[in-house]
Amino acid sequence: MMLIAVAVSTTALSCEPVERIHPTLDEAAAAQIRDYEGRALSSILDFRENSISGPRYVDPARYTLSITGLVEEARTLSYEDVVGGYPPHQRVATLDCEEGWGVTLLWEGVMLREMLDASGILPEARIVIFHSVDGYSTSLLLDYLYENDILMAYKMNDVTLPPELGFPFQVVAEGKWGYKWIKWVNEIELSDDILYEGYWESRGFSDTANLDEPFLD
Repeated sequence: MMLIAVAVSTTALSCEPVERIHPTLDEAAAAQIRDYEGRALSSILDFRENSISGPRYVDPARYTLSITGLVEEARTLSYEDVVGGYPPHQRVATLDCEEGWGVTLLWEGVMLREMLDASGILPEARIVIFHSVDGYSTSLLLDYLYENDILMAYKMNDVTLPPELGFPFQVVAEGKWGYKWIKWVNEIELSDDILYEGYWESRGFSDTANLDEPFLD
């Protein structure tokens, strides 16, 4: 992990300068790899920042990830609890944005089922609702997460996510349109509410978000 100790301006969680452990976007672009096991990768600069209210600058010292809802044990984890507490997994995956662009990157992170298993999922749970520090939310079926070994990434192209691209965590929702690839995740909620609609889903976007289907209902 690239470790940087530099004062940064306002964060989403605090108005005080913070110490950052992530690279800037320019630093990440300079340090990234562009191929993996013979496969060409997109540049992280091809990943457009198109969030609902601009990048979030999260203080890792104050950040927490909550696991809530239909679990046997609700938990609150620090950034280091997540990054250091579970084995890392790597995968090349393509994000296809509904705006018409896409990027193929090497993602590294935690397998979500390993985190959820540690909390104990109650039998009635059907979906996983992801919440972001900027108020964004979306959901994915629990079966989809398990059947596809979906990751929650903290690195792309072998560098820690910069703030513009999701630090501390982004869901790698393979096979789904980009609005399911939620950034700046700070809560994972297990639910039985299969009718739940996230930010874009409540605005007419498909809840399934499969790439072989139109993203607008």
